[in-house]
Amino acid sequence: MSPEQYVQQKAAASGSSFYYAFLFLPPQRRAAITAFYAFCREVDDVVDETQDGSVAATKLAWWRKEAASAFTGQPTHPVMKALMPHTAAYDIRLEHLNAIIDGCEMDLQQTRYLDFPGLQRYCHLVAGVVGEVASSIFGRTQRQTIEYAHKLGLAMQLTNIIRDVGDDARRGRIYLPVNELQQFGVKANEILLRSQPWGYSERFTALMTFQAERAHRLYDDAFALLPDADRSAQKPGLMMANIYRALLVEIERERFQVLHQRISLTPLRKLWIAMKTNWKT
Repeated sequence: MSPEQYVQQKAAASGSSFYYAFLFLPPQRRAAITAFYAFCREVDDVVDETQDGSVAATKLAWWRKEAASAFTGQPTHPVMKALMPHTAAYDIRLEHLNAIIDGCEMDLQQTRYLDFPGLQRYCHLVAGVVGEVASSIFGRTQRQTIEYAHKLGLAMQLTNIIRDVGDDARRGRIYLPVNELQQFGVKANEILLRSQPWGYSERFTALMTFQAERAHRLYDDAFALLPDADRSAQKPGLMMANIYRALLVEIERERFQVLHQRISLTPLRKLWIAMKTNWKT
């Protein structure tokens, strides 16, 4: 299997909303974003699929060394072999990859966030930096597009957090800020139990409504930041945003029943949203 086949398989197997947006890119940009996305999946999977924290830390340290070696012309992993031919063309730098690894390392060191500014730092590393690199691959000419990409990354990561409250609780993690749990009278143990009658309550619904409203504001803020000059090039990001926002609306429609299940959109619906965005943008 070639490096290009490896990253293609990695991206397709994830079932991510991102994959549907990649389909609309020209071949070279599609190859670049697919390789970059595969890198993100590899390091994220280290944390999610490795039970032993020390083993996960060792694996992330290996990825940090592999990334550094790749930028000196010595990649060994298929993902880095597929990614390196695109780094110069799309301004993908070692510092970007290290920032993403830093974010994954935070998952090994921290399972709670005291307040939203603390959570924002995490989101910057695992989503904002990803958005910045993606916007470069899609094609940008305006500095403000970077700000748009970071804001959109934050909105999408918050959507992930809302969707994955139950899955994260199974791993002992709660990304909802502690002071906001306190504000709405929701105890961490109620989320960790993930069962009726403790998990779902009017208090929990109010907390999640607060989270969703913030995410919606961030989507609106991000869209307002995108310069007209880059709007057409940034179609793939807008496709992803519209898919994620549709997911957020679906979660709201289901009254935030996210503790015992993972609410998702069907592949056909994701593809339809991507196609509709392509036509209208």
